[in-house]
Amino acid sequence: MAYTLSFITGQLGGELAGPDLSVNRLAPLEAAESGDIAFLANPKYRKQLDDSGASAVIVAPKMAEELAQSAAWNQRSWIVAADPYLYFARLAALFHPQPTAHAGIHPSAVLGEGARVAASAELREHVSIGRNVVIGERCRLLPGVVVGDDCVLGDDVVLYPNVTLYHGCVLGHRVGVHSGSVIGADGFGLAWDKDHWFKIPQTGRVIIEDDVEIGANTTVDRGAMADTIVKRGAKIDNLVQVAHNVQIGEHSAIAGCVGIAGSAKIGAYCTVGGAAMFVGHIEICDKTHIGGGTLVSKSIKTPGTYASSYPLQPMKEWLANAVHVRHLDDMAKRLKQLERELKEMKNQEESPNV
Repeated sequence: MAYTLSFITGQLGGELAGPDLSVNRLAPLEAAESGDIAFLANPKYRKQLDDSGASAVIVAPKMAEELAQSAAWNQRSWIVAADPYLYFARLAALFHPQPTAHAGIHPSAVLGEGARVAASAELREHVSIGRNVVIGERCRLLPGVVVGDDCVLGDDVVLYPNVTLYHGCVLGHRVGVHSGSVIGADGFGLAWDKDHWFKIPQTGRVIIEDDVEIGANTTVDRGAMADTIVKRGAKIDNLVQVAHNVQIGEHSAIAGCVGIAGSAKIGAYCTVGGAAMFVGHIEICDKTHIGGGTLVSKSIKTPGTYASSYPLQPMKEWLANAVHVRHLDDMAKRLKQLERELKEMKNQEESPNV
């Protein structure tokens, strides 16, 4: 599929500079060839731009001013956009539109009693639908999907192969859940009974609001009594654990391997780096950004960027530092004792002779 640059700017905005040619593929700067379009979002990759074989490049206004003064770019084309990375993302969606539902139910799919499936929905091979399930318009349920009793799916939901929804889950419109994810499994609720664990029934639901995307092999546990809620527009990566009664705010983005313990609340417009960990029953305010590998052990009430990871260092240095860490408490006590002694000496020096 090829598009002219004028067609692209007509669809997505931006300003075309240079010849109006056709491009048929998106590619990174370093690998782009004739017929490709690339983008430059970070000025530190400027040299890659000079060496690139791309027919056209998406650039920011400041970079466009520089290119306009370059003889090497007089005969080349670029699109000027305020945010080249966002423009690239929208262009990628233009080049690679999402598949649409092919209405129909495969003969191997199984529907429980009382299930209602919109005529425009697509149910592929070996899909299992429980009792009293509601599936909205243009939904796509790919092979091996299991939807438990009493679940409700809005319009344009996509469940990729082998996704499992336990009973009672509610998904809004345009939700995407990738392969292997489990939505609505029991939360980890246990009470100690003298010599064994007694399982607490998990009677809440999982509610996933509109425009949420959940990555592969992620788990979102059902609430113990109240619901686990992922709010509108949130994005969750692969291999994330969302425990019971967690709330994730609107348009927050959570990277892979994050673990969120029970009843934690993450606000709106937050970002969480990979492998960060949250203890339970804490609240993270809106517009908070957590660095990768950070342990979040208490509530955050002030927006900002937080991180607690140690940087990489040679093993020998780490071992030496670890020895000092083990003695920090003793060192702190000795420091306090020295401070007291210094204070006493100072007081004696300042006291008048009697």
